[in-house]
Amino acid sequence: QVQLVESGGGLVQAGGSLRLSCAASGRTFSSYAMGWFRQAPGKEREFVAAISWSGAGTHYIDSVKGRFTIPRDNAKNTLLLQMNSLKPEDSAVYHCAAGREPGYSVTYYDRPGRFDYWGQGTQVTVSS
Repeated sequence: QVQLVESGGGLVQAGGSLRLSCAASGRTFSSYAMGWFRQAPGKEREFVAAISWSGAGTHYIDSVKGRFTIPRDNAKNTLLLQMNSLKPEDSAVYHCAAGREPGYSVTYYDRPGRFDYWGQGTQVTVSS
């Protein structure tokens, strides 16, 4: 069992940056691939990025490549999402998630159904 709590959301102007954090507790953090999803009002939850349990592999949706990074710090049980060059279309509630076991390639973790644990979300609003 894993508990996840996001923080770091807020209001930012287009072109600005935010860093989201996800604090994990419970089962050993390093045992899970981790990911970020986002959900705008009236929209389905959308994959953003994932990172392997070891941190060696990452995977991003095309629209955020080159702008977002998804580092993890297993020693601190923390997942991050560094968001640069933000656009209004990035506005959403951002959720972190811990993947199912066993650990597959990081590219497996690209949809909500492949994650077992979810945080409550943190709001990101990008103004134009």
